[in-house]
Amino acid sequence: MEEQLYTYLPRELVTFVLVTLFSLLIGLSQRRISLKREGETTLFGTDRTFTFIGILGYLLYMLDPKELHLFMGGGLVLGGLLGLNYYVKQTRFHVFGITTILIALITYCMAPIVATQPSWFYVMVVVVVLLLTEMKHSFTELAQRMKNDEMVTLAKFLAISGIILPILPDTTVIPGIDLTPYTIWLATVVVSGISYLSYLLRRYVFHQSGILMSGIIGGLYSSTATISVLARKSRSASAQEAAEYAAAMLMAVSMMFLRFFILIFIFSKEVFSTIYAYLLVMAVLTAGVAWFLHTRGKRKGSSAEEEEEDDGSSNPLEFKVALIFAALFVLFTVLTHYTLIYAGTGGLNLLSFVSGLSDITPFVLNLLQNTKSVAVLVIAACSMQAIVSNILVNACYALFFAGRGSKLRPWILGGFGTVIACNLVLLLVFYL
Repeated sequence: MEEQLYTYLPRELVTFVLVTLFSLLIGLSQRRISLKREGETTLFGTDRTFTFIGILGYLLYMLDPKELHLFMGGGLVLGGLLGLNYYVKQTRFHVFGITTILIALITYCMAPIVATQPSWFYVMVVVVVLLLTEMKHSFTELAQRMKNDEMVTLAKFLAISGIILPILPDTTVIPGIDLTPYTIWLATVVVSGISYLSYLLRRYVFHQSGILMSGIIGGLYSSTATISVLARKSRSASAQEAAEYAAAMLMAVSMMFLRFFILIFIFSKEVFSTIYAYLLVMAVLTAGVAWFLHTRGKRKGSSAEEEEEDDGSSNPLEFKVALIFAALFVLFTVLTHYTLIYAGTGGLNLLSFVSGLSDITPFVLNLLQNTKSVAVLVIAACSMQAIVSNILVNACYALFFAGRGSKLRPWILGGFGTVIACNLVLLLVFYL
């Protein structure tokens, strides 16, 4: 669009207008925030000051666009004046922040940025400056909510994805088995990334959500863990809340389908093209059953807003969790290899049902990396069977943790029974 403007208007005019407009926007935003935080007495200027700073930078840049002596000299003078302003604020008013000074220097640099960089870049700079200026209080609230080890958790994720993964060799470990340290850890990183995203959403975005949202967000991380926690919490639930807890459990199952939708898309486009329709249909059907239970339950307010700190804020990136996942991945790789050798496809079908007794993610990811030795249709069928088996196990977990006399029992049996029946019907259609 900028290039089209240059065909009708002089380049210098367009650049001047953009620099002036962006400088004014930054000045307006900064003035509003500064007045709230510091007051009129400590400001070094108004929104017009930022506009004039941008215009000054443009003029000095245009007078000497090659050597930039004037532009650099103006920057030194501006920096000196801003430094003097900061000294006065610090000594007389005890205001120590330098955010306004940094924003003023960025505004001064707008002219060469607009003149030399593509439009998407300088618009991005302005957007980032405006957002960071306006989100000061949001960042303060976020910092107050952060746990003491939050940065350690982030460092762990960066370590397993950015340090450990690139240095691992991509060579076979066990002769005859297509298994390398790199593929093992790659699967661990992808699953940990989804779990970490779920953790962040649960803690910082939906931390005051209701029961249903707990199931939705928790299902991205682990449907089994989420269902177990919800079932334990439901022991003190009233009869009106029973359907809501059952609906949240089914929403966790629905999100499990979407989680495998993402994982299969990442690891095998061939299998994805075969199984994506099944995953989407089951995700929608399960969500529909959950919503039916949600609307049927006559809730009285939202008494569960929210004890989520107990379960939602657990660290998903502990190295022991990653190591357990990697060990399960290796175990299922070896089991799959020897099952195919000694029991063939029939044995692999049996193994898919047995895998549902534990976390099925390592088993499914292992299948996705065996498309060279196992037919795509077999992988898709085994993945579907493992999911059906896991849903049945989750239903048993829900009944067990809810307690013998739980008010959830009819809702769990009806909801999970409907979902399992739909899965079996689709599985039969797939085989036919």
